[in-house]
Amino acid sequence: MATPDILGLEVPIGAIEARLRKLWEADQASTKASLINFAVYSESPDALAANTALLAEITRDHSCRALLIGARLDHPDSNARAWITAHCHLAGGRKSVCSEQIAFQLDGKAIGRIRNVVFAHLESDLPVVLWWQGEFSRIFEPRLLGLVDRLIFDSATWGDFAAQYRMFAEALRLLPDRLAVHDLEWTRTYQLRLALAALFDDPAAAARLPDIAQVRIAHHPKHRIAALYLAAWLAERLGWQGGLVLGNLDLRNGSRALRVELAPAESASGPIAALELTTEDAACFAVERDPGTPYYRTRSGPCASPHRGLSPADPDSLVRLVSAQLERAGTNTLFRRILPVFTRLAGTESA
Repeated sequence: MATPDILGLEVPIGAIEARLRKLWEADQASTKASLINFAVYSESPDALAANTALLAEITRDHSCRALLIGARLDHPDSNARAWITAHCHLAGGRKSVCSEQIAFQLDGKAIGRIRNVVFAHLESDLPVVLWWQGEFSRIFEPRLLGLVDRLIFDSATWGDFAAQYRMFAEALRLLPDRLAVHDLEWTRTYQLRLALAALFDDPAAAARLPDIAQVRIAHHPKHRIAALYLAAWLAERLGWQGGLVLGNLDLRNGSRALRVELAPAESASGPIAALELTTEDAACFAVERDPGTPYYRTRSGPCASPHRGLSPADPDSLVRLVSAQLERAGTNTLFRRILPVFTRLAGTESA
């Protein structure tokens, strides 16, 4: 494995902490800062270099001790290597504030030592955030996740959604409720959910919620899961009942059958191009995003002549998306609450 310069100084694993201390002793002009332990796991080739570049941006707003993990599970040799570096940014134009980074490459059977090799280097008394990139593998198991306070993953990258969700659901069943879980597909809908909820701040608009008869969600073809999360969120918050019947979403608003459409939109700028709720007497409540724009357009009132407004759109870049998730600390209980409904809508109840 060629070593990219971006990873920094290669050090013996047993000497990591001593070498980091020497690094700071030699640099009196910089200050070390850390608010979280941020571990990033990937089995993709060249992930260490790519994630080092991502951390250089993320640490501008989120000081941390970064633990990057590159894994090659089926490598014929058992090998563990480590590198140290720091991401430094000027604070108020005066002194550099730096986040430490330790990068680990674990090959073959060495991955079995991930708890002892990697998680032995956590900053004590700081929360542990694990960003699992790509699909879950045999390393994704409760003993490892038991060391973590917050888990971030991205179901949009999964090839076999049913199999991956089955692994996630089983791990969630065995783990304590204190573990906060964050799917970036859910994060991608945050600003949209805020914009739609704001339309119903008006009591007159809120009074129309029992009259909703149709739901239309236009989504990028790669982000159907984000659309399903939105449908599950609406159902959980509004008390709609139903699930997946013969491949179609079957929801009821009280005694009224809802017409629910998930429509692929190739031209969508982000994961969701539009979310529209319509009543039987043609009142519309919608959040829409035009291609290439950084905001959502909102509509509420009579479909023919609605009130219009603007709201910030959800971030498109991975750095801004993860940064936005890190800014929102907490247990993310809403996400856990919608999962039973989402499971029914996604047709993974038997998974």
